[in-house]
Amino acid sequence: MSSSIFAGKTLMITGGTGSFGNAVLNRFLKTDIGEIRVFSRDEKKQDDMRHEFQAKMPEVAEKIKFYIGDVRDLASVKNAMHGVDYIFHAAALKQVPSCEFFPIEAVKTNVLGTENVLTAAIEAGVKNIVCLSTDKAAYPVNAMGTSKAMMEKVIVAKSRTVSPEKTKICCTRYGNVMCSRGSVIPLWIDQIRAGKDITITDPTMTRFIMSLDEAVDLVLFAFEHGESGDILVQKAPACTIETQAKAVIELFDKEKKTGIKIIGIRHGEKMYETLLTNEECANAIDLGNFYRVPCDKRGLNYDKYFKDGDKERNTLSEFNSHNTELLDVEGVKEKLLSLAYIREELEKDAK
Repeated sequence: MSSSIFAGKTLMITGGTGSFGNAVLNRFLKTDIGEIRVFSRDEKKQDDMRHEFQAKMPEVAEKIKFYIGDVRDLASVKNAMHGVDYIFHAAALKQVPSCEFFPIEAVKTNVLGTENVLTAAIEAGVKNIVCLSTDKAAYPVNAMGTSKAMMEKVIVAKSRTVSPEKTKICCTRYGNVMCSRGSVIPLWIDQIRAGKDITITDPTMTRFIMSLDEAVDLVLFAFEHGESGDILVQKAPACTIETQAKAVIELFDKEKKTGIKIIGIRHGEKMYETLLTNEECANAIDLGNFYRVPCDKRGLNYDKYFKDGDKERNTLSEFNSHNTELLDVEGVKEKLLSLAYIREELEKDAK
């Protein structure tokens, strides 16, 4: 990624105090980017982040500007939007069980919040917006996935209303980000250290796995190569929950005393996740490490399409965590060891 595209520019990250925002700051702060605006509603997390980066990168920490606001409130989004060139929209409610119990809250943040961000951005003349979605938006069975599916519809519809030369709007969709805030691996590490069995939902459940760095790579790929209205997907590997659990045990419990306790599937969970639906695969474009699902640019005048027929469909039928590359325990361990978080936690145990 050449930082020259970002030279002197202002990048805003909604939900910027989360795992993704931290990864972007670590990647970009020392480049020639002009300013990174962290927009979120939690003053405590912003204060923690401010102190962390002042200590960690004192020479560039002044490039971070903090804005308190909520994507649900259009006025607060507009207040933070002046002078912004680019946006990474990561603000979301993304815990499956909490969205299941409070679905309207998921709609307010994930659907209406996205509409607010895009409305304010288009009005302010923001050049490029990348929105972050999830594999749970494909064939959604829970409130979180359903709200993210609607979010994607808002993004694609909005991309049709504005010239891409003025504002380009893309969407990325990816699977579980390992060791992100609220994810299962930090919980397992805590359970192992406490001498408890680790808890898993169902051993045969599969999930896509990727690192935070890969999540940032996907967003940057969409930023550079996506066309307005695109949904972009990374070809991520997957593993079973049991394989992932065994890999964590092998890394953190040298005596192999930790057992695995099965607690059953939680509210709204699937046995496997889908990154591209069968319908999307019909038009998906293979870009090597990524798939691109272009926006359907047809208008509401359908008549001629019944006469013209459809072009030949792609041979891919569905891209899910059952039919992608499945990693074994050694493969998952290798992926885990590439994460700074895991290496730091192992160092703590070694002391």
